[in-house]
Amino acid sequence: MAFLRSVVTTKTTAIAATVAIPAAFALSSLSTPSSTSHSSAASFLNLSRNLSFGSLTFSSNPVNRPVKLGLVKGFENSSSAVAEMDQKPATQDGAVLPELLTEFMVDMSCEGCVKSVKTKFQTVDGVKNVDVDLTNQVVRVLGTSPVKILTEALEQTGRKARLIGQGVPEDFLISAAVAEFKGPSIFGVVRLAQVSMELARIEANFSGLPPGKHGWSINEFGDLTKGAASTGKVFDPTKNEKEPLGDLGTLDADEKGEAFFSGAKEKLRVADLIGRSIVVYGKEDKSDEGIAAAVVARSAGVGENYKKLCTCDGTTIWEATNADFVASKV
Repeated sequence: MAFLRSVVTTKTTAIAATVAIPAAFALSSLSTPSSTSHSSAASFLNLSRNLSFGSLTFSSNPVNRPVKLGLVKGFENSSSAVAEMDQKPATQDGAVLPELLTEFMVDMSCEGCVKSVKTKFQTVDGVKNVDVDLTNQVVRVLGTSPVKILTEALEQTGRKARLIGQGVPEDFLISAAVAEFKGPSIFGVVRLAQVSMELARIEANFSGLPPGKHGWSINEFGDLTKGAASTGKVFDPTKNEKEPLGDLGTLDADEKGEAFFSGAKEKLRVADLIGRSIVVYGKEDKSDEGIAAAVVARSAGVGENYKKLCTCDGTTIWEATNADFVASKV
């Protein structure tokens, strides 16, 4: 399918992350748009500097859209509602995750749907702002919460939701990437998003792993002709043999074979990873050849993927079943 894949719920263990990096967030509102592109850019910059996060509030100003800030494209004539929230940042093992903007296509038809979505996100730690665009059925969430948690929240409202983009409001050439593990026994999805030039956020879900600890890494090559055995060594542009840049540490699979990771990696640039691979090993010390591997491919950043029709077979995003989304097997 040509849609970006979604992530469904799994109850698994979490692993640590690093410092929070604030990201600017483009806000829009509930009235008829009348601002020019120049005033939109100015309003965006002003809002990004002066956000205050108290109780849930709504704006009734004209819609403001950024210009060449790599965030929202094609919504100049839409209306949306913004909710500002004061929630605790999401953490992993006590470390605050970097902020990201995450975009979902959500099946909404009325203002009641909008209210339901915003009310639900009030209860989610790490959610800083929510921008709901009813006209285009898009929900944009700024915060530190992992995709898995945000997806669970949307599913709990009883509405269909598909992840369509992730990143920060900056003009990175490539801001997001994905690696999909398609079985036959191990399924999973790994998402990478550029937070700053020197920091990337990583989130992964796996199922079908042997219970216990597994090393995993970004490897040099995307050659899967011999599975993980043909992916080369751990990616290490810094030539640090003791701690290669591509070493992702350890996954801890529970008794069901499920594992979840959410964290960040310094000095990792998503653009350098396209065409390489992510490998999961049978042992924690990576002494085996690896039990599963997937190629890292470019994924849509924010404002890059608003289509609702699959060009390959004409299926709409809501007609697609979970079987069409590899990550739904996780």
